[in-house]
Amino acid sequence: MATRASTAAELTDKLLAGDKRALARAISLVENDDPEGWALVREVYPQTGKAAIVGFTGPPGVGKSTLIGGLTTKYRERDRQVAVLSIDPSSPFTKGALLGDRIRLTEHFLDPGVFIRSMANRGALGGLSEACLQAALLMDASGKDVVLLETVGVGQAEVDIIDHADTVVLALMPGSGDSIQALKAGVMEIPDVIVVNKSDHPLTDTMIREIRGVLSLGPQKGWRVPIVKTEASRGEGIDELIEAIESHREHIESEGTLVERRRRNLMNEVLALAAGRLRRRLEESLHDDESVRELLDEVVARRLDPSSAATKLLEREI
Repeated sequence: MATRASTAAELTDKLLAGDKRALARAISLVENDDPEGWALVREVYPQTGKAAIVGFTGPPGVGKSTLIGGLTTKYRERDRQVAVLSIDPSSPFTKGALLGDRIRLTEHFLDPGVFIRSMANRGALGGLSEACLQAALLMDASGKDVVLLETVGVGQAEVDIIDHADTVVLALMPGSGDSIQALKAGVMEIPDVIVVNKSDHPLTDTMIREIRGVLSLGPQKGWRVPIVKTEASRGEGIDELIEAIESHREHIESEGTLVERRRRNLMNEVLALAAGRLRRRLEESLHDDESVRELLDEVVARRLDPSSAATKLLEREI
């Protein structure tokens, strides 16, 4: 046990010093639900809260990875330490990240000021792994100035990115039916910044007018959501996108809503972790507890309804 404790302490020191290998190891521990990983998060947690966490959401194919690659380049030109966390679909065989580290970010792999990691969502609703915020906290603790989160493109279900980011960027592209669906699906209530990528398309201006029309129907908040045109593959519009992201951060800092957002985010993360662990405990009990199997058999036989069965299960656990 002493060796394990000393290893954890050594990993903590290296992580706080910005060691990339220590950060990678720490994220793996958390992702695998290893007690040492949670102990590490507990140790470094007081050192977090400094990084700006920016979430990217939007339909598949709009170029989120290319945008993030362009942002990373510009942030590095400004001498900012950057971490990128891509949440990918799980492999049905290994439960690992199916897509792996993003091809578009390969030019940054050897940069000591950039850390790139893919995490499997492991079936999490909304496209985000339950360990996502923990990984972001570890990136924050390691001294990163900006943490960029990218979700799988699962449409409106990935609205839970608002539970992880200080600033949410919705990426769309013209000429895409998916993008128009995003406009209609309530997703427009999420973003703080909207980016229209691949903006050399002839329908770009039409789409921007549609977006403005949808935004005008929503609640008029103090922050007016900017729409930024980019051609990320050529690096065009990336400086304007950074300006929009930083303007939003200045706005929420000056209004005091950054603290409110983070409070909401952390409360939701606590509930999500508790719910996930409770679900796993219930699933494990299916194999070990005869009374649970009997309860479910009652449901199958139509002698007990699912809601009542769920209430009985919760009464056992709480």
